[in-house]
Amino acid sequence: MLYFSTNHAAPAVTLKEAVTRGLAPDKGLYMPEHLPQLPHTFFRNLSSMSLQEISLEVATALFGEDIPANDLRELVYDTLSFEIPLVPVAGNISALELFHGPTMAFKDVGARFMARLLGYFTRNSGLEINVLVATSGDTGSAVANGFFKVPGIRVFVLYPKGLVSSIQEMQFTTLGENITAIEVEGTFDDCQALVKSAFLDPTLTSALTLTSANSINQARLLPQSFYYFHGFARMKDTREVVCSVPSGNFGNLCAGLIAKKMGLPIHRFLAATNVNDIVPAYLKTGNYEPRPSVATIANAMDVGDPSNFARISQMYGNALEALQQDITGYSYTDQMVRSTILEVYRQHGYLLDPHGAIGFRALRDYLAIHSGAGFFIETAHPAKFTEVVQDVIGEPVALPDTLARFCQGRKSAELLPARFEAFRDFLMSKV
Repeated sequence: MLYFSTNHAAPAVTLKEAVTRGLAPDKGLYMPEHLPQLPHTFFRNLSSMSLQEISLEVATALFGEDIPANDLRELVYDTLSFEIPLVPVAGNISALELFHGPTMAFKDVGARFMARLLGYFTRNSGLEINVLVATSGDTGSAVANGFFKVPGIRVFVLYPKGLVSSIQEMQFTTLGENITAIEVEGTFDDCQALVKSAFLDPTLTSALTLTSANSINQARLLPQSFYYFHGFARMKDTREVVCSVPSGNFGNLCAGLIAKKMGLPIHRFLAATNVNDIVPAYLKTGNYEPRPSVATIANAMDVGDPSNFARISQMYGNALEALQQDITGYSYTDQMVRSTILEVYRQHGYLLDPHGAIGFRALRDYLAIHSGAGFFIETAHPAKFTEVVQDVIGEPVALPDTLARFCQGRKSAELLPARFEAFRDFLMSKV
């Protein structure tokens, strides 16, 4: 399968080229030239299939033209070596818990698949690949741990100084080896801009082989569609299923919509955000107005110019009315997030992280006036946000052993201003 640029000013490329480049030369994001339709037999058998079986079927439809069946099976099964349970929370609302992987965040799925796929494509090539990733929290930890000690690959994680939780920071600043953490004096949007600028700088691209591990990379984005099929399969009532997705850079929602385009019968998606409500505002007014991000307690969603919305818009022919048929937007303040965490914990005994709280609240608000049932994406273990969650519920939150091990390391990070010249000089010093 070939992949085109959303800016339509660069030639189509193969999967291998799309993965190793990350960003298209015309600054666009790669997308598959077509999204295959899964057969009716697949959906008839869905409820009896395991996570790995479902994911392999979807992966075969997406990547089967480019990767031999046995190799693809190994990639998928090795990536998904942990459970993704659908857990009842309140009435007709369930949580798809995506925090049972090695860094306890949903991005383990895409990051682990990308690490394995990039390693597969560069095996025995002699190339040294430099992976650049901007993070507002969980992306950095998932990518860093997914690529840790992978031969021939160096990872540079850019994150905004003081704007990620302490546990998230420790997950990618304590590894060393082939992982370099860069603390940027700015916002996530500044970090993302630095990464995008690097791909367009001739000095860097002539000296280094660069790719991105943000959701702008197909190898990160497309595997996230797997768990939407799995979540739907675990629903007891599959009539008018609604899925609520905490959304920052909108890669996760984009993956869900890709699943829908491939035939998954999700009735409606909810784009659930914090006060950085660029997309929900667009869905209501038709005016798309990026702006500087605002820091919130749901830090992974502090994005003022979400990259993946370009992909979503392209899938719907850049037509607002078409988007409104499948997506409803919601946004919530920090105070609303805190009250939701406390209410759900007291009434239902379920502890949400700030991002999951936004997903839950959007789903509850939607189902209060519409029929159906649904699940929300619970993106990270609440212990990754102990400062916020403990303050809200007034109780200590137990730290799982997986997270406790990261806290025993020593932070090592390079501090850089949010200026591209400084970032470029730093990367060149590593040649």
